[in-house]
Amino acid sequence: MIAKNKWAIGVVLAAFLVLAMNSPLQGVDTREINRVRNKSMLDDEDREIIDRFVAEAVDELVKTRDFTSVSRLRRGILASRGSQVQYAEQFSVSAHKHISEGLKAADELTPEEHRFKVVVNLLILVDGLEDLRLVDLAIERLNDKSPAVRYWAVHVLTNTGIKERLNSTDAADLRLARKIAEELKKLVEKSEPEVMELMAKFAAEIKIAEGKELLLAIADVRIRRYADWTVRYPLLDAIILELLCGKMTSAGAEPGVARRFGQLCSYVMQKYIRDISGEGFLSDGQKEQLASVLFEVEQSCIRQLFDMPQSTIIRRAVSKGDSRALLQEHNRLLGEEGRAGALALKFNFDYGRKPDGSRRTAPLTLPTRPKAKASE
Repeated sequence: MIAKNKWAIGVVLAAFLVLAMNSPLQGVDTREINRVRNKSMLDDEDREIIDRFVAEAVDELVKTRDFTSVSRLRRGILASRGSQVQYAEQFSVSAHKHISEGLKAADELTPEEHRFKVVVNLLILVDGLEDLRLVDLAIERLNDKSPAVRYWAVHVLTNTGIKERLNSTDAADLRLARKIAEELKKLVEKSEPEVMELMAKFAAEIKIAEGKELLLAIADVRIRRYADWTVRYPLLDAIILELLCGKMTSAGAEPGVARRFGQLCSYVMQKYIRDISGEGFLSDGQKEQLASVLFEVEQSCIRQLFDMPQSTIIRRAVSKGDSRALLQEHNRLLGEEGRAGALALKFNFDYGRKPDGSRRTAPLTLPTRPKAKASE
């Protein structure tokens, strides 16, 4: 997998969210909760202790103005979880109740920057708890006005712990998985690249039909953004192409999956070919990103799909700036007018229908670059 650049949202959050502090909660007494956590059986008084602890800890997080201590607050709450069944159940119930109340209280905070920080930190707490009972709190925040809040809401729904629980055979878990996939699908069109990455990985790893539909919707958006020349951060497409490739090799390629792989890969190659053919519209950074996508696709997808472990045709063509060799490899793999490519022949798909009803053997041609994009 290619190395990723730091996302803009992550950089913004790092200033106050990721602080390596391990000291206990400041204003909450942890002695009682530690005693209860070690008990084999709980009574009503023990449950009240758990509820009071969670309430006070969340309240402290909501009311804090010192965001240098926020990591310590979250760590303290997470450290107080327990595995004993009664304890874990009560902790979960209390967490939902008081975090929900905390989020409502946060919405009343001013200025907006303060509201945003508190909501994000509550969602990071929910993310750390990895509790299916709490996912509705994240779903409610998917359309928040803050990009960082939306990012963490999606992160809650797609983190590893949640995915593992959703991939069970339990009917209720499967219903929840479908609900999450459906809610995420509504966001695809307007999502930033860092959110799309979270959603794409979730879509590929969740074992329901709605997961595949979500992944295809994400691929469709990226394809359209190449076509209208609004695509940003092409390194994301290496990830999407690898995930599509995984679907093709793990269960035999459905035509829809293979078609998206071929069209998205083609647009990446066509854009690079146009630049090195003399148009020269890419900055050094943009050109480097597209080249990285092509290298990754050849290494992780083309070699795997066609059992060609030594293939370096794309890498050599890119390294030499040889647009002719790159176009020839594009046509061989993905197809050209009147001749299907190796990918379509192996996985038995086409690129849709032409106006006359005949099948397209070639991917759609990347539209002419709009003049408004001259400063890209």
